[in-house]
Amino acid sequence: MVKKCCMLVLILVMALSGSVYVQPSSTVQGAATTYTLTFPMDRYPETGAHIRDAIAAGHSAVCTIDRDGADANRRESLKGYPTKAGYDRDEWPMAMCEEGGAGADIRYISPSDNRGAGSWVGNQLEKYSNGTRVKFTVK
Repeated sequence: MVKKCCMLVLILVMALSGSVYVQPSSTVQGAATTYTLTFPMDRYPETGAHIRDAIAAGHSAVCTIDRDGADANRRESLKGYPTKAGYDRDEWPMAMCEEGGAGADIRYISPSDNRGAGSWVGNQLEKYSNGTRVKFTVK
């Protein structure tokens, strides 16, 4: 019994001092996992070009899903960008991303391209919960 207690104390001391690596639980690892989503530029060329250009200009390629913050992010990102007849205001990062909101890149694009792309992305991400990180690539 004393031997087991000594061993437990030794392991605890080593863990606290950083001498022992303790692997994070799968829950913690799952929260940090980044999934990759390849956006189909051939189907939605205006939105694809916007995503590609915004990422190249330094905006995040990763979207941390935050559906609850989408309305507030949209209000912030679209401030100062008036509506234009025949166009939608596309945002990157998207409003549903934690990275979206103030400072997002805005581009005027055709409604059919923007709404089709939004529907496609929504369908792809519906299985993921808030907090999931998704890296976007455009092809």
